[in-house]
Amino acid sequence: MAVSTELPDFVRDSLAKGLSRAEIQTVLARAGWDGDQVKGAVAGFADVEFPVPVPRPKPYLSAREAFMYVVLFSMLYVSAFNLGNLIFDFINQAFPDPAMRAYAYNNSYMRESMRWSISSLIVAFPLFLYVSRFINRAIRVDSRKRGSKVRFNLTYLTLFIAGSCLIGDVIVLIFNFLGGELTVRFVLKALTIGAIAGPVFGYYVWDLRRDEEEAGSAS
Repeated sequence: MAVSTELPDFVRDSLAKGLSRAEIQTVLARAGWDGDQVKGAVAGFADVEFPVPVPRPKPYLSAREAFMYVVLFSMLYVSAFNLGNLIFDFINQAFPDPAMRAYAYNNSYMRESMRWSISSLIVAFPLFLYVSRFINRAIRVDSRKRGSKVRFNLTYLTLFIAGSCLIGDVIVLIFNFLGGELTVRFVLKALTIGAIAGPVFGYYVWDLRRDEEEAGSAS
């Protein structure tokens, strides 16, 4: 427990003695402290005129907000999966696989799959947009809510899933290309995965970078 308060205590004592934030960051960097830890510790004190350092209020996440974040990312996963599944069904219809024709194209399997995907999208995607708007509005009112641990954990989980899909997609694409087994059907499915996972990955990387820039400007 002593380790967790060592850095904030040092920053507080240094600010109390009149040292600038730049000086504190420089000396801590020379001592081997991680840059993100240093920025976080320095940003923990408000840049206001007062005889002693004034701590910033730490972000507080209520059970309601945690629930909203879980719903937000859950609906994102459901929407992405069912959008991909729906596009896959269209590709299967346009470029049928002879080996699967007896199973997938001579009965109601395809119609059931498409109906399920459309139903899921009708519910999940508008809910994702609504919850996203609700959370963004709450963050505009109180920017400290961007520091939610639940938000960061789910964001990194999403980056891991999207990144894994992109890497796996490229690996399989190269594998089939080297084996001479590329087909229009396969390429379209690979592009579909990339078109869904790519923007998700790019958006949340940008979102995390924006957080870092705001934290840097605050320090």
